[in-house]
Amino acid sequence: MKIVVLGAAAGGGFPQWNSNGPGCRRARAGDPAAESRTQASIAVSAEGERWFLLNASPDLRQQIQRTPALHPRDGLRSTPIAGVVLTGGDVDVVAGLLTMRERQPFLLHATQRILGVLDDNPIFEVLARDVVERRAQALDRPFALDDALTATLFAVAGKVPLYLEEGDGMPVIQVDGTTVGLEIADAAGKRMLFIPGCAAFTSELLARIEGADLLFFDGTLWRDDEMVRAGLSHKTGRRMGHLSLGGPEGTIATLAGTPVGRKVIIHMNNSNPVLLADSPERAEAEAAGWIVGHDGLELSL
Repeated sequence: MKIVVLGAAAGGGFPQWNSNGPGCRRARAGDPAAESRTQASIAVSAEGERWFLLNASPDLRQQIQRTPALHPRDGLRSTPIAGVVLTGGDVDVVAGLLTMRERQPFLLHATQRILGVLDDNPIFEVLARDVVERRAQALDRPFALDDALTATLFAVAGKVPLYLEEGDGMPVIQVDGTTVGLEIADAAGKRMLFIPGCAAFTSELLARIEGADLLFFDGTLWRDDEMVRAGLSHKTGRRMGHLSLGGPEGTIATLAGTPVGRKVIIHMNNSNPVLLADSPERAEAEAAGWIVGHDGLELSL
């Protein structure tokens, strides 16, 4: 299995277009210790010929352009992208689908709940239904991406997309299929997990993570009140539906004793100090065995 990280940042990217925070200033100035990142998406292939996108970020056109494996190869119009799998309905997950509107056939996989978000917004009808088939996939039921890769969507703790929230109170965190993770397995039994958003660990999630060969996990914030301390927002990580990496109850500590082949941090907010190569938070994450994801990172199983 071949994996390319197309984008590793959370919504808004790094640097975020309207952020004047210290990390974004460093990235904008070209500081090599503050490497720029686009919004989170991954491409997966069994053999390097047919590729599947895991989420379609708003930066998808830029990501395809700089990834030769995803370039057209045959005739006047073609693509090695055979399908897209969505793990949510947020803007930074689905907006890139609009880039793929030139009547190019591919399969779109998601839960019925997530496909319903697209169905309710007529702008996504630019993906002509006679060309792009939308396939609703049930949770915990494996489905074939192609002859060599099998995918399974599974529920993780989360909340509804921001633009569907009502009011400004603490959202209800549920494991109801609104937020999902994705497991991909190849013919050799290698397992990769992609969980770019997660609000809480459950016993079921920990059991699924155990023994995985590769884990991509939500790294939105380092600490729960990170954006509040920085004066960027009144919202905590819990309010946004995301776990934090650091601290005694954070992701790094929680998964410290869980057997996993490789662990990659993905979906990092521009305020997260782990983005900075010279930060103590980066040193702590790497010392704990985590890879800090970056655009263009290539892995294989």
